[in-house]
Amino acid sequence: MVTNAISIDVEDYFQVSGFEKSVSREDWDQYPSRVVQNTRRLLGILERHQVQGTFFVLGWVAERFPFLVKEICALGHEIGSHSYWHRLIYELTPEEFRDDLRRSIDILQDISGQAVTSFRAPSFSITNQSLWALDILAEEGIQYDSSIFPTHHDRYGIPDAPHEIHQIETSSSNLWEFPMSVARWRGLSLPASGGGYFRLYPYSMTRRLIGQINQSGRPLMFYLHPWEIDPQQPVVNGPSYLSRKRHRINLAKTEKKLERLLMDFSFAPMTHVLDSQNWNLPESSQPRVESYSRISQA
Repeated sequence: MVTNAISIDVEDYFQVSGFEKSVSREDWDQYPSRVVQNTRRLLGILERHQVQGTFFVLGWVAERFPFLVKEICALGHEIGSHSYWHRLIYELTPEEFRDDLRRSIDILQDISGQAVTSFRAPSFSITNQSLWALDILAEEGIQYDSSIFPTHHDRYGIPDAPHEIHQIETSSSNLWEFPMSVARWRGLSLPASGGGYFRLYPYSMTRRLIGQINQSGRPLMFYLHPWEIDPQQPVVNGPSYLSRKRHRINLAKTEKKLERLLMDFSFAPMTHVLDSQNWNLPESSQPRVESYSRISQA
């Protein structure tokens, strides 16, 4: 059985990118937080199934709830950065991104006592417009990234990016990229990584897509947010019907689906999956950053 990666993006329900035009970051402290209770529910589910994963924690959350980060670490999970302010990278300058990244890493390392070497961009916002962020990640000590989604989406995606785990050569060092997973379905290339797709698809479809990925020898990258198992969360008035619909669809079904997923497939933290695979391919066969440069110019 292929061991897949499972990751949790630790953020609260009011911090999602779809709401940022109607929810000011200056007002975050005024919203009733549910991230602790929801993250603890996920920790309990994972513990029952004896699964450990990678928790990409928002620096803002870690700063206010340091005990939550310590609880995650105590259960043997890996801590990664999900930025501090959950801002889309392609809307930042390189300097703003570097400052935000450093702030999140410093907070997470101080609380956890662990080196933070993995990163996930808010809303997978490393796109053709923000490929410069890969160099900054490597310069700041990030060794493992999981921010690139090889799909079409109105807010993210590099459709022509490699589907496989690969190394990117940056100006300072090599960076491992574990892209979000996609699979073929009736002639289409569909996201199979989790999140809103996991809530939207029937479980039978999710299981088939993951099975296809694993049969090809590729491990899956699965992700979920704590708020996605919380149908009782307050309603946030998003800027559009689409943003509200995306956020709330099938929230009541997620926990049951997750339980089935953890029984049907094998999961581990991202770096464990990378370390357990034979990725030491000849340099000539490794997809390098030049492929991204070519894609961005197409």
